[in-house]
Amino acid sequence: TKSVAREVAGRGLRVNAVAPGFIDTEMTAVLPDKVKEDFLRQIPMSRMGTPRDVAEAVYWLASEAAAYITGQVIHVNGGMYM
Repeated sequence: TKSVAREVAGRGLRVNAVAPGFIDTEMTAVLPDKVKEDFLRQIPMSRMGTPRDVAEAVYWLASEAAAYITGQVIHVNGGMYM
């Protein structure tokens, strides 16, 4: 994201990425409970994320509220990776 952001910033374009963590979806629903519990122990916010958590981050990045943000990766993971 950083190199592309630098390349296109002069044209008023922003380039960012969203990196979801452990999100409660159909894909994670099939994991054994033990695996889910192990993941949850690693998340400081003590819960799985929701698709809405990820969507809200994308919505914010695309909004004028984030107009001066470019070249960033927004981690939506409840603090799992800091």
